[in-house]
Amino acid sequence: MYTGKRTDPPSRTWLIPAGVALAVVLAAIAVFAALALGQSAAQPPQPSPSAPPVPSLTPTPAPTPEPTPTPTPDQAERMLGSMSLHEKVCQLFIVQPGDLTPGELTAAGTAAQGALEEYPVGGLLFDTSNLVSLTQAHAMLSNLQSFSKIPLILTCDEEGGRVNRLMRTIGTTYVGPMLEFKDQGPDKAAENARTIAKDMKFCGFNMDLAPVADVWSNPANTVIGDRAYSDDFDQAAGLVAAAVEGFHEGGVACALKHFPGHGDTSADSHYGSVYVYKSLDELRAAELLPFQAGIEAGADAVMMGHLIIADVDDQPALFSYKIVTELLREELGFDGVVITDGLKMRAMTDHYGSGDIAVGAVQAGVDLLLSPQDLGEAVAALTKAVEDGTISTQRLDESVLRVLRLKIDRGIIPAA
Repeated sequence: MYTGKRTDPPSRTWLIPAGVALAVVLAAIAVFAALALGQSAAQPPQPSPSAPPVPSLTPTPAPTPEPTPTPTPDQAERMLGSMSLHEKVCQLFIVQPGDLTPGELTAAGTAAQGALEEYPVGGLLFDTSNLVSLTQAHAMLSNLQSFSKIPLILTCDEEGGRVNRLMRTIGTTYVGPMLEFKDQGPDKAAENARTIAKDMKFCGFNMDLAPVADVWSNPANTVIGDRAYSDDFDQAAGLVAAAVEGFHEGGVACALKHFPGHGDTSADSHYGSVYVYKSLDELRAAELLPFQAGIEAGADAVMMGHLIIADVDDQPALFSYKIVTELLREELGFDGVVITDGLKMRAMTDHYGSGDIAVGAVQAGVDLLLSPQDLGEAVAALTKAVEDGTISTQRLDESVLRVLRLKIDRGIIPAA
């Protein structure tokens, strides 16, 4: 009997017949190949499109609009804003020294200073009774300017020829009547105006009540006559425009006169009413041509003649809204200073009081009232008209602004 150690039986080995194994391998290869071919035949995977952005539920706020800037007031408006009603009304007057101080015609002392404080007028008009010598004139004008809170327009009628104030008194350069130069052309008209202006400025004046824009179309008219630049309307237009430029080059403001044309009249408004018997169309084709040319050349002021245009109105032109505002301002485009002719002429004083003249003229569109017969009455009437609404504050301010701007534009008021 065998008694040694027992050994475990050997592990069983599974043997797959060779043919079966080969079949299994071939089947596996076939399955793998089929899967591979199926994948290659299919479309490659596409990336998912990105979703459109979701609009915001909160709308984008509109940009904040820029505030409209408040216009900066110009110098004239700033000055106007600090003026009293009395100062505004007084700015609409140009008076003669004797209207303020009857005893002081050739000097300016304490009486003149007090008068200008009481009536701070826009300017002063001088004639031969106020002028003795160059030294006297210069001292008088300098003193008057120093007395005035708002610088003054200092003016006179210095046309040349028979209408002059300086040539015959203090001996400034003599220039003959304008009609004598009519065929020498615009350059000569400008030269004459420049000469007159330089002499005036040297004396202390800053405005001339010239040039005459009337045309001497009626030989019987003696009030205009050789004061006119021509007896032809087209020629006068060119000469008047050149004269405006000459006055400015010489350093003074100027005024076209006597609107809408005094050259075809036979009467003189110094002594009574004067009528013009022409239609507006006739005036446009003739009398208005030199005024239009002077306005386009930059004339500072237009003087209203004491003329009744019968076809337009039954009252003097300075009272006529149709003539001052509709014709001169709107049709001819003039936005400068409208000034009256002298208000002591009998065409005015025979029919109207100083107060009525002042109110009626400003209502029509006039800015400056020249030498009223009674300054106190005229100032009081205008003041009352503004206070009771007969003349609006806006209407008053329009005229004051025009006067101030003339002074600023011509250096009478220093620019600030």
